[in-house]
Amino acid sequence: MKIILSLAAMVFLLLPAVGSAMETISLTQTHCQFIEAETEEHYFTASSADQCKAINAKTAEKRLKTAQPLHLKAGDYIFRVKNRDVPYELGFWLRGAGILRWSLPSISGGGIATGKAHDYAIALEPGEYRYSCPLNPTPDYVLIVE
Repeated sequence: MKIILSLAAMVFLLLPAVGSAMETISLTQTHCQFIEAETEEHYFTASSADQCKAINAKTAEKRLKTAQPLHLKAGDYIFRVKNRDVPYELGFWLRGAGILRWSLPSISGGGIATGKAHDYAIALEPGEYRYSCPLNPTPDYVLIVE
């Protein structure tokens, strides 16, 4: 019985304090893009990852020149990623940029069905990051954590 109580006490100590809320960043995916990252929605239509790759090969460089980097303070966040209308499952990948890729925290996952969302929790440290969806190939958007 003592062991069970000790284990329960340890779990309680590892949980976040009541009232400490993580900020939620909402990101919406549509065909081949994250809407919030770009200055406009492009209304692409793609029924496969290969089609997004072809669209991005023609348009990503120009789109990234006008994309707005996301600026956040270091801390704990939830990235709520929604698949608005893509007809196949999507994912999310957030990682450090360049050489920092190996030293900064990262998170990834998939399985976001059409019309559904998934939350990704991460503690961000100062640095430059990239986020994208490898399953609905999007450009690598910039996130700067100060």
